[in-house]
Amino acid sequence: MKQLSTKEIRQLFLDYFHELNHAIVDSSNLVPADDPTLLFINAGMNQFKDVFLGLEKRDYNRATTSQKCLRVSGKHNDLENVGPSPRHHTFFEMLGNFSFGDYFKKEAIQFAWHLLVEEMGLPTDRLWFTVYTDDDEAEQLWQQVGAAPERVLRFGKKDNWWSMGDVGPCGPCSEIHYYWGDLDKQTPEGVNVDDEYLEIWNLVFMQYEQKEPDGELLPLPKPSVDTGAGLERLASILQGKDNNYDTDAFLPIMARIQELLGHTNAQRQEHLTGYRVIADHSRAMTFLIGDGVLPGNESRNYVLRMILRRAARFGKLIGFEKPFLAPVCQAVIDEYGEHYTDLPAKRDFILQTVTAEEERFQRTLNTGLAILDEIIERLQPAGETVIPGEEAFRLWGTYGFPVDITRDVAQEQGFSVDEAGFRAALAEDRAKSKASAIAHLPADLSVYGQLFQELQEKGSLDENGVRSLIYESAADVDTKVIGLVVDGASVTSASVGQRVEIVLPQTPFYVESGGQVSDSGDIYYFPQDLDEPVWAVRVDDTRRPIAGLTVHIGEVVSGTVQVGDPAYGVIDVERRWDIMRNHTATHVLHRELRARLGDHVHQAGSLVAPDRLRFDFTHTAPISREELADIERAANQAILANLLVGDRWTGLEQAKAEGAMALFGEKYGDTVRVVSIGDPEGDDYSKELCGGTHVDSTAEIGSLRITSEGSNAAGVRRIEAVTGRGAEELIEGRLSVLGGVAGSLRVRPEEVGDAVEQLRDQNRRLQQEIDDLRGKLARQESESLLENAQQVNGLAVLAQRVQAENVDTLRQMTDWFRDKLGSSVVVLGAVIDEKPMLIAAATEDAVKRGIHAGNLVRDAAKIVGGGGGGRPNMAQAGGRDVEKLADALGIVPGWVERNLKG
Repeated sequence: MKQLSTKEIRQLFLDYFHELNHAIVDSSNLVPADDPTLLFINAGMNQFKDVFLGLEKRDYNRATTSQKCLRVSGKHNDLENVGPSPRHHTFFEMLGNFSFGDYFKKEAIQFAWHLLVEEMGLPTDRLWFTVYTDDDEAEQLWQQVGAAPERVLRFGKKDNWWSMGDVGPCGPCSEIHYYWGDLDKQTPEGVNVDDEYLEIWNLVFMQYEQKEPDGELLPLPKPSVDTGAGLERLASILQGKDNNYDTDAFLPIMARIQELLGHTNAQRQEHLTGYRVIADHSRAMTFLIGDGVLPGNESRNYVLRMILRRAARFGKLIGFEKPFLAPVCQAVIDEYGEHYTDLPAKRDFILQTVTAEEERFQRTLNTGLAILDEIIERLQPAGETVIPGEEAFRLWGTYGFPVDITRDVAQEQGFSVDEAGFRAALAEDRAKSKASAIAHLPADLSVYGQLFQELQEKGSLDENGVRSLIYESAADVDTKVIGLVVDGASVTSASVGQRVEIVLPQTPFYVESGGQVSDSGDIYYFPQDLDEPVWAVRVDDTRRPIAGLTVHIGEVVSGTVQVGDPAYGVIDVERRWDIMRNHTATHVLHRELRARLGDHVHQAGSLVAPDRLRFDFTHTAPISREELADIERAANQAILANLLVGDRWTGLEQAKAEGAMALFGEKYGDTVRVVSIGDPEGDDYSKELCGGTHVDSTAEIGSLRITSEGSNAAGVRRIEAVTGRGAEELIEGRLSVLGGVAGSLRVRPEEVGDAVEQLRDQNRRLQQEIDDLRGKLARQESESLLENAQQVNGLAVLAQRVQAENVDTLRQMTDWFRDKLGSSVVVLGAVIDEKPMLIAAATEDAVKRGIHAGNLVRDAAKIVGGGGGGRPNMAQAGGRDVEKLADALGIVPGWVERNLKG
């Protein structure tokens, strides 16, 4: 058997199938997967679903890849097993070969046998092969390539049937298992039961489509093949290791953890579970952030946050006291950067994101653990051993404490978590927050599906549906009305005042997508021999409720529109120009953000409207005023350079190879539109995959002015800006304000800054004088209050309501009274910002006699409906009920007498 490194195994696999005319498909972004056993899989593999179904064609019919996969949910949730188990992981690589109607079972089995036995040298007396219960063909094929008949076993649907989900492509599969144990002890009964029989490769024979869950199986247009071999598992076999963590895929990462902790080998072994969790999770978070996922509370963002925080907690358990994950992720980048070249390019951003989230979690971890400890302490006396779901949800919703960590801590204390209750509380919370949005969703899309089918049957639309004219630079179209929808029903006419959805066979109206809003405009019927239109509809929105069908939404403002009428549709051209300026400006802004801040910057969302643009992007730190000014200046220089804006259609892989930027998580077809900005004779200034509308040259944008910049989410910043007419209006407005201020200050506009600074200095001096005078006045008034002090067992006790503008003044007065009275306890109350405030102070000898200012002020604050506390010699509190301030002060002498010792 060959001794191969993980890198060599990956390369051998890809080269082997490439020589067999398989296209090597680059591993792309992690996106939600159709496979229910995986949460994420790389985007290229996810797109093969339509190829299997015959809905999409590629320029190749064989492919091979090393897929990046993440498994933390679904029917095979490995998260709890990661650490204790020697082979379970959140992130792993799946080597695969694919046939799209080309070869089938025979070749798939031959390829797998030859690669494992002939190329890698795996001993056949340790290999076992499983087939679906009635797959005679696969069984015979394994025997033909050399497998002993007794080593080919049959299993049912649980083990040897594979599907992409409840619906979609599916079929029988054949698995290859490797036996780890003593040869004399291996038996057929151990396969799919004993952990010593390790599944290393699954050959899926895609033959059917599951249309409905538990419904009929329909044959696919062409039988295909989809296989997956675990890279880490192959590495453990070829490197002679009984667990994946001892292979070269993990050893450098584990070594970095040990180096950071300064542990001996014995200490590392003692904390082995923690080491494994951190090493595994660091791989997952590095690849997720590298692919554009950022920590958050929803979907993929929550998965990253959960993994990162779980690793941080295990780090604390094994000895880390400060953030440590960035150096561990650096080891991941060092190990994988040669093959996944995007990781070194995004190194700084990955490490910054990890550190920022880890620091954020460190601030909440102690709070969450303390609350969880309180919950457990409360439940233990009653013999309870289950953390209620509502409590687990409160920890997550209020403190950002992942339920997975709650589960881990609970298990360590002999508790479990009511996860059904947690999910119910989470569902209820989300239902409340989304109730408003759901209320506006269409109740039934079937009317559009039925209408689309009828229009196709009539020949009004072909299989592609409504033809879009937006890429033909058309602003209007002469056409006819082929469909109408009113109040969710298909109708033949609509009258004045009714809201209507009009279907035209072709349209110049843009449908909202990619952040760009829909076009508005008019559709009307205006015969040449009439002075006014027969009917007119003011279009304020355009939607695509189902693929292929575009509806123009608006109000009938005159006449009665009928199906079959001639129609003239025209967009609001001026509004479209504003939108195009803003859309092209987002590409310019994106380019300048990357140039100024780094290549880690990627678009994370956008809004392109006529009056403004909004651009969300990945970046962990606030942008300084100087950086923002530089970005705006550079963007306007590009606009003034009058760079040409062009578009072309090309293959997805070709576009990526040319450096075109794609939006994270977006699904693209085989053919994509690339929008380029630049000099035709030189390098491209910007190149992005985009389906929106754009100006012909950057000068048509006019200018760009940034109106705001701030945080939108963890690791995501947001810029808002205006261009064209919006920028001109902004500049005019600000110049007008500047002129008015200059006039009021009686200076020239360029001198306003200095004049305002002088006013601020003057204001600060005057304010200080006022504060000094108030302090003197307060002390003068306070002289008379000294007579109100009571003597309690040798201490002067003063509890008095006073006038104070702020807490600082109140504290100064308290200090003054305490110093004047000597051995004393002073409690002053005042109404500040319409709320009662209390400050208590005690001299050192009073503290030694049992007085605690924090306890005193806390008890007094309860009377005014508040709380507080502090040190034994100084404390403050606040409340809500001003009317009871006198009552709160009234308890002070008695409280001192009860708590005073000696």
